[in-house]
Amino acid sequence: MKEQKTRSRSRRESQWKLFHAMNYKIFFVGIAAIILGYVAMMQGPHDSFLSLHLSPILLVIGYCVLIPLAILLRRKSSKGD
Repeated sequence: MKEQKTRSRSRRESQWKLFHAMNYKIFFVGIAAIILGYVAMMQGPHDSFLSLHLSPILLVIGYCVLIPLAILLRRKSSKGD
């Protein structure tokens, strides 16, 4: 009986755990890409490679790829979960 209660409790706790460590890593890589994009935008003259080409690429990757990927990606659960 006690084992069944702990199993159901752990199942309820796992329902509320939305993000895993992988989600947080992808999210922080996305934040780092966004910060690097803004830093690259500030470097050099306004018509340099960094501010015209590299920074928009980093910002698009951060905002449109990595952050949504971190939110939407889910770990496949095993049958025991």
